[in-house]
Amino acid sequence: MSDHVLDTFQANRPRLHALAYRMLGERGEADDVVQEAWLRWQAADHATIDTPPAWLVTVVSRLSIDRLRQAQAARQHYVGWWLPEPVVEAMDPHASPEQALEQAGDVSIAFLWMLERLNPEERAAFLMRQVFDYDYEDLARLLGKSEAACRQMVHRASSRIRQDKPRVKVSPDEHRELLGRFITAARSGERQAMQALLAPEATAIGDGGGKVPSIFKILRGPPRIANLYYALFRRHPGQVHYQLGWVNGEPGVLRYVGGQLESVQSFEIFDGCIQAIYTVRNPDKLRGIPPALREPGAHAVTSRPA
Repeated sequence: MSDHVLDTFQANRPRLHALAYRMLGERGEADDVVQEAWLRWQAADHATIDTPPAWLVTVVSRLSIDRLRQAQAARQHYVGWWLPEPVVEAMDPHASPEQALEQAGDVSIAFLWMLERLNPEERAAFLMRQVFDYDYEDLARLLGKSEAACRQMVHRASSRIRQDKPRVKVSPDEHRELLGRFITAARSGERQAMQALLAPEATAIGDGGGKVPSIFKILRGPPRIANLYYALFRRHPGQVHYQLGWVNGEPGVLRYVGGQLESVQSFEIFDGCIQAIYTVRNPDKLRGIPPALREPGAHAVTSRPA
């Protein structure tokens, strides 16, 4: 194998992994897809490949579509709500969270949750067009369909995940500041303060995978969501810690109970208030969290007994 073959793949690896993760919502599955693409790249006749990046993206897209079909069938038997595996980094003001995911567009938990509404080909078409900025000619070649069919798929996908009304997304600094206030309220069981930060139509979704208790119905409205945090505060006085971190490229929250990582929480914030909370508690999805973040750090915020 020549150095050029390896160098070409390595140069494209971040983008390939970013695509596979957005398609599948699981880092392990994305790793497997990229590894399979590498094996196929090694065995390919490189003299016949005019545009290696396009060839590699096509392979990863098709592999991801096949895997997503299998995954979606399996997820029908998943216990409770299925949320994507979070990608978490420490809240370092000097580092860009995009470095981990080669951000080419939105990769938030909320965005990936919305993508679950699409079938595998719609998801691939939408991501390649709206996130990775491929033109319809490339999409047609990649998916083996006509340009008209690809346009229809992207339009249909966009309609299915479009928000009902335009909302103003806050900056990362505002996002972090609002989460800080929410943590301050949650740590001391101040239900009214928590409710004041939640939109009237706010929702909360949890993923325990059937392995730990979680939310089996979508919670709706500030009182019910605030009560959920208050109940944990009362059940474990002085044992609940909150810590800010980067969750899928956005400020998020790591929650610890009794010194152990209990959940990773992602917050959708628009118009200056919390619209949705996505809580991943499934232990299998927390295993990929860096070891340094599995225990509360020096800057964690601790709940106090009432």
